[in-house]
Parts: sequence; C-alpha cells; structure tokens
Amino acid sequence: MQEEKSKVMLFVDDDLHPVAELSTPVQFDLDTRKLTDGEHTLKMVSKSPSGKEGIRKIKFIVRNGPAIAIEGLSDNEVVDGVIPLMINAYDKGNQKKFLIGGSETPQSIPSWLWIILIAFFGWAAYYMLTYFYM
Repeated sequence: MQEEKSKVMLFVDDDLHPVAELSTPVQFDLDTRKLTDGEHTLKMVSKSPSGKEGIRKIKFIVRNGPAIAIEGLSDNEVVDGVIPLMINAYDKGNQKKFLIGGSETPQSIPSWLWIILIAFFGWAAYYMLTYFYM
C-alpha cells in the first residue's frame, strides 16, 4: 500500500491558477524570466492527506531586465534648477556570454580626489618656490 503524500500548490502574486501543483517532497525551478521586474509574492498552499491546509508567503524582487545606474540624483533628494544626470543601462547578457560593451557605468571624478590633487600640487609648488628661492 502506497502512503499518501502532502500536496503543494504554488501561486505567484494574486494569480488564481497555480504555477504548479506538486507532491512533496519536491524540487522546483521557478522561472523568473516569465515575470516582470519588480516585487512579487510566492504563495505556497499545502494540503495534507487528512485535508488540513497550510499557507506560506515569501516576498521577492525580480530583476531580469537591464540594470539602470544613475549619477547626479539619489532617492528622496531635494533639488532645484537644472540637474546634470549620467544614466546607463546594461544587461548581464546570457549565462554563457559576458557583454563587455555597456557593462561598466562611467562616473565623474570624485571630489575627494580633486582635493588631494590640489593639495599635492600646492605642496609641490610651495616646495619648488622655496627650493629655488634659496
């Protein structure tokens, strides 16, 4: 006589039809390429052989599309006037081929580097003037 197993139904977001209905224990590959980028919820409804049900929800974020990098504006920043922005979008390609073109986001030179360079050249100019003056 074969023992009855619990069943699990997997739902994504508020979909009325399950993505899968499986007997436990099971391994399942959730293909996120079929989902839009953004927040989603995986709802698992289990049903025991005696008819009792259990529910578990897991929130997750899908990011299959190209990543977007922006420099010059951050979340909840208060701004006015004209704002220069540097925007880049790059894709990870597929798992077999790495896309070099566009995968790096160009960035402006950080202000701390400018300060170090100005201090160094100021010190060098002072040293040169005092050396030649003597």
